[in-house]
Amino acid sequence: MFDLARQMLRLGQDVELFTGNPLCRVDNDLRPYAKTYPYLHVLAALRHRIPPAPKTTWWQDRDLEALGRWLARSANPETTDILDGLDGPGPAAGRLMKQHGKAWICNRGSAHILTQKSLLEEEHRRWGAAAPCFSPSHLERCLEEYREADAVVVPSNFAKRSFLEHGIGADRIYVRPYGVDLSMFHPKPKPDPVFRVLFVGNASIQKGIGYLFDALRPMVQRRCCELWLIGGQDPSAKDLLTKNSDIFVYKGIHPRSSLAPLYSQGSVLVLPSIQEGLALVLAQAMACGLPVIATTNTGAENLFSDGVEGFIVPIKDPPALRTRVDWMIGHPVERANMGEAALERVKSLGGWDTYGEQCLAMYREVRARKHQTA
Repeated sequence: MFDLARQMLRLGQDVELFTGNPLCRVDNDLRPYAKTYPYLHVLAALRHRIPPAPKTTWWQDRDLEALGRWLARSANPETTDILDGLDGPGPAAGRLMKQHGKAWICNRGSAHILTQKSLLEEEHRRWGAAAPCFSPSHLERCLEEYREADAVVVPSNFAKRSFLEHGIGADRIYVRPYGVDLSMFHPKPKPDPVFRVLFVGNASIQKGIGYLFDALRPMVQRRCCELWLIGGQDPSAKDLLTKNSDIFVYKGIHPRSSLAPLYSQGSVLVLPSIQEGLALVLAQAMACGLPVIATTNTGAENLFSDGVEGFIVPIKDPPALRTRVDWMIGHPVERANMGEAALERVKSLGGWDTYGEQCLAMYREVRARKHQTA
């Protein structure tokens, strides 16, 4: 949303940015446009740092509910044409906009929440981990937003299909793939000849980390490749990470601005996620000249073509992952060509500028449609 606000400013629009983050967590260039309500957000974050870890989403729910009430009090429907808000805080502000004839867009970065819930509950059972908590109040807030918003915007065709499956009309769903900062992510020479598989993101059951370990364990043990994990480690995957600590190198958490040098040390990015809207790390790796291997549920089809810039594989399929990594090891020339194709493809997508222009076109279309039906 920060990138989207920045794009709207670039395109000459008036922008107000409402966030639960404290002002110190807002990018410097956006602070003049930001209004913050960080009180419960900070308390919820602090509570999750204090053991024992909460077993429910009580703190997150209170945070989102308070944020929704504050947004409804703070957004001015007299001076606002479009409210584009992430799902979760509830429909109060959106309903206020609609009462004044203004447009409300629900912005969802993942699959439909019921699809997400089903997939994640099944996966956590599969790996013997406690199921993630989707509180009834949070589910109802999101479902109300999906039903009542003038439009729902998602970042990938995978996410769109999940909304269609739950009865949201195709005419209300807009697909707007995220961009990538091409000035921040660009190729650098690989410093060594080691074939290195990168996983970038929060190592979690949702990201399919167990399937990645199953796929690569025999290859790492035969010293065919190295595996690097870059990013956080989710508590739900603690047992998996401990059990497989002998086959990966953990590189820790890094800000976006320092990821490019790490990408340059990889040979391929592998993302075996069970579900997400569109993984930003795919475009980042492609911009650094890496081929990518990703599942159908990552938004990959909106970024590249299977067999051209990388490979798209089914979810929950370690043999498919292993086969594709093995192919890349055995075909260095073709792999290099894939990396070059990945770079050219992501350049052609236009980065965040194209994303901003597509979103502005969406705003104008939704607004015009409201005026036609008024």
